[in-house]
Amino acid sequence: MADINLKEITLIVGVVTACYWNSLFCGFVFDDVSAILDNKDLHPSTPLKTLFQNDFWGTPMSEERSHKSYRPLTVLTFRLNYLLSELKPMSYHLLNMIFHAVVSVIFLKVCRLFLDNKSSVIASLLFAVHPIHTEAVTGVVGRAELLSSIFFLAAFLSYTRSKGPDNSIVWTPIALTVFLVAVATLCKEQGITVVGICCVYEVFIAQGYTLPLLCTTAGQFLRGKGSIPFSLLQTLVKLIVLMFSTLLLVVIRVQVIQSQLPVFTRFDNPAAVSPTPTRQLTFNYLLPVNAWLLLNPSELCCDWTMGTIPLIESLLDIRNLATFTFFCFLGTLGVFSLRYSGDSSKTVLMALCLMALPFIPASNLFFPVGFVVAERVLYVPSMGFCILVAHGWQKISTKSVFKKLSWICLSMVILTHSLKTFHRNWDWESEYTLFMSALKVNKNNAKLWNNVGHALENEKNFERALKYFLQATHVQPDDIGAHMNVGRTYKNLNRTKEAEESYMMAKSLMPQIIPGKKYAARIAPNHLNVYINLANLIRANESRLEEADQLYRQAISMRPDFKQAYISRGELLLKMNKPLKAKEAYLKALELDRNNADLWYNLAIVYIELKEPNEALKNFNRALELNPKHKLALFNSAILMQESGEVKLRPEARKRLLSYINEEPLDANGYFNLGMLAMDDKKDNEAEVWMKKAIKLQADFRSALFNLALLYSQTSKELKALPILEELLRYYPDHIKGLILKGDILMNQKKDILGAKKCFERILEMDPSNVQGKHNLCVVYFEEKDLLKAERCLLETLALAPHEEYIQRHLNIVRDKISSSSFIQPIFPTSKISRVEGQKIPTESVKESRGESGQTQIVKTSDNKSQSKSNKQLGKDGDEETPHKTTKDIKEIEKKRVAALKRLEEIERILNAACSERWRRWAHIRSIQ
Repeated sequence: MADINLKEITLIVGVVTACYWNSLFCGFVFDDVSAILDNKDLHPSTPLKTLFQNDFWGTPMSEERSHKSYRPLTVLTFRLNYLLSELKPMSYHLLNMIFHAVVSVIFLKVCRLFLDNKSSVIASLLFAVHPIHTEAVTGVVGRAELLSSIFFLAAFLSYTRSKGPDNSIVWTPIALTVFLVAVATLCKEQGITVVGICCVYEVFIAQGYTLPLLCTTAGQFLRGKGSIPFSLLQTLVKLIVLMFSTLLLVVIRVQVIQSQLPVFTRFDNPAAVSPTPTRQLTFNYLLPVNAWLLLNPSELCCDWTMGTIPLIESLLDIRNLATFTFFCFLGTLGVFSLRYSGDSSKTVLMALCLMALPFIPASNLFFPVGFVVAERVLYVPSMGFCILVAHGWQKISTKSVFKKLSWICLSMVILTHSLKTFHRNWDWESEYTLFMSALKVNKNNAKLWNNVGHALENEKNFERALKYFLQATHVQPDDIGAHMNVGRTYKNLNRTKEAEESYMMAKSLMPQIIPGKKYAARIAPNHLNVYINLANLIRANESRLEEADQLYRQAISMRPDFKQAYISRGELLLKMNKPLKAKEAYLKALELDRNNADLWYNLAIVYIELKEPNEALKNFNRALELNPKHKLALFNSAILMQESGEVKLRPEARKRLLSYINEEPLDANGYFNLGMLAMDDKKDNEAEVWMKKAIKLQADFRSALFNLALLYSQTSKELKALPILEELLRYYPDHIKGLILKGDILMNQKKDILGAKKCFERILEMDPSNVQGKHNLCVVYFEEKDLLKAERCLLETLALAPHEEYIQRHLNIVRDKISSSSFIQPIFPTSKISRVEGQKIPTESVKESRGESGQTQIVKTSDNKSQSKSNKQLGKDGDEETPHKTTKDIKEIEKKRVAALKRLEEIERILNAACSERWRRWAHIRSIQ
């Protein structure tokens, strides 16, 4: 075996790069979504051991819905990509391209075992550019084929070194082969088939046996006319070791899948559930179909399931002729390779083995698979095809009459294949381009129509998506998933009646429960979502909540491990005000999946409804342990800490809110709550910055506007508060607290009594029984020197709130003022007013709740705590000079000034109605789709 040189490696790598560089600009499509975007095993927060407990798609192997595809080493490389670039697809595609180049180079080394140097390079170039590999290279999930092939070929190369001088056994390469086989199998299941290739190589290549010679030797031994040759005994020892190792790997693999085969439906592989002879005729016909794709890869399709290839139900079907021709050709090559001992027959034999043996797991020979045809599974079989083509070209090119023609044809094949591969890569740019290209090849596959609809649905183009979903139901009328898609799209278009009809149609297509027969074995697990979707639709009607609950319970009865049904039912039970039953539902779901952060989050919401904030916080923390970037858990746990009033929790609350705005930089609520937290910590400048950021993101953010104005009011910047209040009232003219604060500032800072009066009168127009607005209007009358009107006003206010001591006190002040006057006090709006300590009627101030809520709330505070620092004080006589103040009077004044300042720091927070409104808005249950 000649070594490969740098020029050959450079040539192959250059060709691979030229063919696949445009794949770097493709996204995550088709199966990539499940394997990459939705797979939590890629996240650094997921323990590494979980990769060896879950399947390729991140589903626990123990679950019935698992596909049982156990490829932890491939997932480990995805995780490496995630560590480097998270979910940016370019790095994933780049690594795939590198792996394909590596496979092509190793394949060149394998070809040198059976072909001359020139033919080996040609075979390797054909393999590098073959369009059938686009799905394996450009589709990110195809990495399983690439990785498995690297170790597959490495294991074979290692085994070829197990023959020592004088036909002795070299055990180190055999041990390495067994190890590499195990690694290849952990990348993809078909890696184990290299053992069969090693066995064929040992018997027919390394030992040089032909089938007739083998039969003769065995016959002589059985008749007692001879003994087994020593070389054959050594071969048997090596084969026994290989087979025992293989058996051990198979046993371990069966244990991993817990002796359960994956559940597929007739939609995935119609022939698998068809009767005899339809099943056999169709499966046999699929072999020439796959061979034709290798020979003529002009029409490629990403999905060959459902009705792509119609079933062969009769022996008279013309397609049986293709099957017969294929087996005749294959049989001829097989007889030639096994009967003769020349180099050519050995090359053909190894080519056939590389084509046939790795294809066996996908052939439906031993167990049904979840597809009809899959281009990516032809990645390794195409190696044998390329060797066969290169060997045939070698035979033809040696004849001078065909030499030039053979080179021209070969050049045309490599060029056209390269162009086809390059063009095919663009089909994988997005899901829409991929599935539209597939529909050009095959219009009888309802799954393709559905997938184009999904792509349009992701772009919010529901009208066009609906057309494709409806077409899917016409192509395959009994496709449950298609009817579910139609129903969901109708729902998105707010056509609930049609949506319910579509869901009911899908539900009617579900097979009935048969006593003693496992339901899940006859239906795809995701089809049970029809019950979830239908229940989610009808529960919007308050009168049909029980009916929705019945649907959830029906789904659970069909599959007791149906986690989503428990989750959705828990949400419904919360809506029905049954938090204890909701708690039971979520605890049951957690028994099925304790590593689901969303479930712990939902349980935390239940504890909030049960008025158990400590338990809620524990569950929020558990959710964040599993997913430190869980946005809703970050936000709501921070609010819970903030509202607890515990100072020691504020730093952690701030940290979580900062993490939240890092994840959701465009959500004004995160900045607003950081501002409220800063207000709690008396960090006024920081609070101002956060409030302004919230308002910048959401100009009509009611709570942010009011609390920024209140902050200015509390920090003696009342005049800066006015334009903020004007903006607030422009969006919310009926904002009572905003009107109260504006009136307070106008009267005490701007001396605009008339403007303040309009504010308080507007409040009473909206709410005649508003005590605070009524009281502040009384203050206005007092400021206007209309004492009798002020007295009547205070009497009316006292009638509204007879237990408010400060109103009675203010009424006494007014009456004292009236009794001390010798005449009815006229209105003197411009008179100078002297200040007499101890007699003052303040306007009432308020503070907004911490979140955007549907209702405004007013905090009533007592007179000695809530007086505004700038409230004007009223004297007995408009012309009387201020008496001289003693030291005692000055101290008393200072005490009252301190008390007034203290009021600014001790305004009560609204923690009841307004907060509950906010919780209802933000602490919503997150459904897990």
